[in-house]
Amino acid sequence: MTIDSLELGPIRPPSEASSLLLRVTRNCSWNRCKFCHIYKGKRFELRPVADIKQEILAVKAIQDRLNEAAAKAGGVEAAAVSILNNPLSETHFNVALWLYHGGTSAFLQDANTLIMPTPSLVEVIKFLKKTLPTITRITSYGRSKTAAKKKLEELKALHEAGLDRLHIGLESGYDPILEYMDKGVTAAAHIVGGKKIVESGISLSEYVLLGLGGKKMWREHATETARVLNEIQEADFIRVRTLTIKEGMPLYEEVKDGKFVRATDEEIVAEEKLLIENLDCRSYFISDHITNLLQEIEGQLPEDKDKMLAVIDRFQSLSAEERQNFRLGRRIGIYASLDDLGDPGKHGLVEQAVAKVAKDGKVDEEILYSLMERFI
Repeated sequence: MTIDSLELGPIRPPSEASSLLLRVTRNCSWNRCKFCHIYKGKRFELRPVADIKQEILAVKAIQDRLNEAAAKAGGVEAAAVSILNNPLSETHFNVALWLYHGGTSAFLQDANTLIMPTPSLVEVIKFLKKTLPTITRITSYGRSKTAAKKKLEELKALHEAGLDRLHIGLESGYDPILEYMDKGVTAAAHIVGGKKIVESGISLSEYVLLGLGGKKMWREHATETARVLNEIQEADFIRVRTLTIKEGMPLYEEVKDGKFVRATDEEIVAEEKLLIENLDCRSYFISDHITNLLQEIEGQLPEDKDKMLAVIDRFQSLSAEERQNFRLGRRIGIYASLDDLGDPGKHGLVEQAVAKVAKDGKVDEEILYSLMERFI
């Protein structure tokens, strides 16, 4: 196996941008969710432990050469930058980026590493930490149902080996939505899996997909998702994403056929408000994805709830024209937060954009949806 043959999966959480990416499983063990297109048409596979170890050794070889070059380049960061500017491969870029940011974290890909037999995953994690001792944090994606089926002792063994955090796609806590979207899990299993992860000592990051109930089930989506998170109680993070639909997703065809009616940004903001109002747990709420309209909503629950709701109230109190201006400005990448509305230069640019695309003073929702599609 050559260094350039190291495998990299297609995605990782935004919070793992500086982590070393190591593909432990291929694709998704479920792969039926209507709102996801990432792994459609691809077969799930458990990678052999021996192959994973070989790739860890290959990373070590790149790291060793970079450390040798660092003496001439003026430090590891400078040597890493030289690789980032002219990488030999995607693997070299991944390793250089990891080292540039300190070389302390690793993310195990793909969609449900937790389904790997526990002894095999423990073996991989221990070998990773032994071979690359600068790594102090190891994280991965997992499914609630898989966690629910694991024995608590297995999750504790993974934590003791070095698994620090699991990123779980909760998406919704409302069973009719979970069934409609073919998520393959129930609200009850979400709770069992989440609580078991927390009890094991592994940090839990739960993902909520705003807009997943569409226009029909948005209230239930908000209140029941809050209920599930309240039952789990101590998820370290609640991370929100906004439903974005594109060709290749089964849900795309249902939208075309009128079976699923999408919520607008303003309706999703109302949904998010209802979600936050109903949350009564000890978690850090964060909106760390560009698909979210109000990305500045962030804080520790329960103490920061009023601060987060104030952001929503501020948006909802704007005039219809200013809300439209902000929505388009966010979707074309000019605005990062509501404060940017006060920047005359940015505001003027967005006004020009509105004038170009609006009909009778209104920007069509389909234009805004299409702009969001660029980010997934």
